[in-house]
Amino acid sequence: MAGSTSGMRTDRDSAGAGERKAAPSGWTVFAGVMMIFGGAMAIFEGISAIAKDDLFVTTSNYVFQFSLTGWGWVHLILGIVVLVAGCAVFTGALWARGVGVVLAGLLALANFLWLPYYPLWSIVLIAINVFVIWALCSGSHRDARV
Repeated sequence: MAGSTSGMRTDRDSAGAGERKAAPSGWTVFAGVMMIFGGAMAIFEGISAIAKDDLFVTTSNYVFQFSLTGWGWVHLILGIVVLVAGCAVFTGALWARGVGVVLAGLLALANFLWLPYYPLWSIVLIAINVFVIWALCSGSHRDARV
């Protein structure tokens, strides 16, 4: 059974002993939702680059030049990992927040390097990842009032 008192969730096991776990704060939930959204968008970005790489504009003089299929695989793999990490953030675990910050930073970097191929989409996803990092780092902890 689960009961709720002042933002705390009480889980009781079969022996009857209670264990208290803090429910995720509002910013943590926001970060989890944005990670899932950003990961899904990166997955779509990767699939579109792999399946139809003539859809994007290619630049000839770009320092970080990969083939579009290569960039597609980078975005697809990062998107899947960020989406899974976004689901883990909902547990409220500290490790999930740390992994979320690192992965959102990597995805923001990947989208920065993707700017010449699809500028508007990249800027939107960079902004989402910056908000995710901010929300995970500043997620306020709720008071544990008994």
